[in-house]
Amino acid sequence: MSLYLLALAIAPGIAICFYIYFKDKYEKEPIKLLVTSFVLGIISVIPTLFLSWLGSTLFGFEPRSNDFLFSLSSCVMGIGLVEEFSKFIFVRYYAYKKDDFNEPFDGIVYCVMVSMGFATFENILYVAESGAATGWLRMFTAVPMHAAFAVIMGYFMGVQKFFSKRLYAIMGVLLAAILHGVYDFVLMHPGLDLSEKGMGFLMSIVLGFYYARKAIRLHLERSPFK
Repeated sequence: MSLYLLALAIAPGIAICFYIYFKDKYEKEPIKLLVTSFVLGIISVIPTLFLSWLGSTLFGFEPRSNDFLFSLSSCVMGIGLVEEFSKFIFVRYYAYKKDDFNEPFDGIVYCVMVSMGFATFENILYVAESGAATGWLRMFTAVPMHAAFAVIMGYFMGVQKFFSKRLYAIMGVLLAAILHGVYDFVLMHPGLDLSEKGMGFLMSIVLGFYYARKAIRLHLERSPFK
């Protein structure tokens, strides 16, 4: 893999990490915790692979099935839930317990860091296999969508910790998993024609970014450090 392809694969995830870091304008998180969270995101590939194998073995998930409902459930449960839950457990049992997780927006920050670790590792694999065109395409689609799902999950984690809303973190995982699964379903289901895929793809991106931006704004407004 050339340095150009490696840089192309790494750049979007790192850029999004910097974007969220500078969005956290009232009380920034320690660099050590952010870097550790990013590395944990890479490690989260391990439970993802195990859970994917388990789901395929037990339920026979097949995202590219011609059966509409089975393809959709395979994407939501076999891809979306598996990946988002794998990221969630590292945020929940590492960053969530830290004293520096001290405002609602921190849920977004740490979820994005873990998610970008995962997405960057995944992106390296895709770009190494498929080349620069895939890298440029994923720079503006798959990697930012991973970030959008993470923002939504992190929003709910922040609400649970600071507003005593039980089960909100689980709700965040489920919502991120559904959005993630629907996004993949649009791309993978063979029963959709090109125009349907294009429309679904565009709607997924627009809705994902809209709610992610709204979640960021709401938690910044709630910062006790303003």
